[in-house]
Amino acid sequence: MLGTMTQSSQSERPEPRLAAAARRREQQALDAYSSLLVEVVENVSPSVVRLDIIRANGGRAGSGSGVIVSSDGLLLTNSHVVQGARRARAITIDGRHLWARLLGDDPDTDLALMRIEEDTPLAAARLGDSSQLRRGQLVIAIGNPLGFDATVTSGVVSALGRSLRSRTGRQIDDVIQTDAALNPGNSGGPLVSSAGEVIGVNTAIIQGAQGICFAVSSNTAEYVVSEIIQHGRVRRGYIGLAAATAPVPRRIALRLGLAQDSGASITSIEPDSPASESGLSTGDIVLSVDNKTILGVDDLLRALGADVIGRAVAFDVLRRSDPRRFWVGPRERKAA
Repeated sequence: MLGTMTQSSQSERPEPRLAAAARRREQQALDAYSSLLVEVVENVSPSVVRLDIIRANGGRAGSGSGVIVSSDGLLLTNSHVVQGARRARAITIDGRHLWARLLGDDPDTDLALMRIEEDTPLAAARLGDSSQLRRGQLVIAIGNPLGFDATVTSGVVSALGRSLRSRTGRQIDDVIQTDAALNPGNSGGPLVSSAGEVIGVNTAIIQGAQGICFAVSSNTAEYVVSEIIQHGRVRRGYIGLAAATAPVPRRIALRLGLAQDSGASITSIEPDSPASESGLSTGDIVLSVDNKTILGVDDLLRALGADVIGRAVAFDVLRRSDPRRFWVGPRERKAA
């Protein structure tokens, strides 16, 4: 009996040791996770500012967040934070109050670019490559929600390639969904990877939802920054038509060997516009633009980027039941 008990006790002893080893590993993992968060926050926080938006009459119009992305003072934020104002007071984490002026505003992507006016040393965050993100990847949001400056939250990339409708009605593509907690005031602040790079600009939350927040991708932001620096605005093509997503009749698709089952049906055409000059007509269903498949209105808008301005672009359409090709010369779209 004694021998049995001894044997049993000996067989049970390794279990506490294994449990202790597991706890140590868990603690080490948590310590490593905490250390990583602390390092990223300490490196990026000096580039994050609170923005107090100033109206033309000198009154305060609201506040949000922004992130400095170059040592000469370029600062990214949201278009809806700027609200059409030309200047803002930028407050750094070390308490400096600096003036920032608007360089360009792009409501179609909910992004705006500002520049710090003072000649002073500035910490700048790096823009990363958002195309390298993966679902489940650790991300950190830094901003000034509800007036609580320099607030940090963390989470993961919940989904990639989401789309959001901007205030102008245009679709923002390549949006990052995250469960890092965001609140009013986080808008315009950075979403940061574990490598300490800005991979998104926080833009929206869904009221009433838990852990569903969105950021405009850094690759979209980089394009907007480049366009504003070069041209003072983000250029997009204009052809002068209105359209609606419409189905392609199945019998016609089968007869023509079309793989797509929808397109953009032209509902109206403005006089003296590139569309009216090209021969396009109401009722035509646009199937492709510049050899890019068009499945609906959003695809048509996406196809009219800066690269089509000033050149002849092929529009393949379905007119009644016959395929037709027209050549259109998009102009630059005027700012709203």
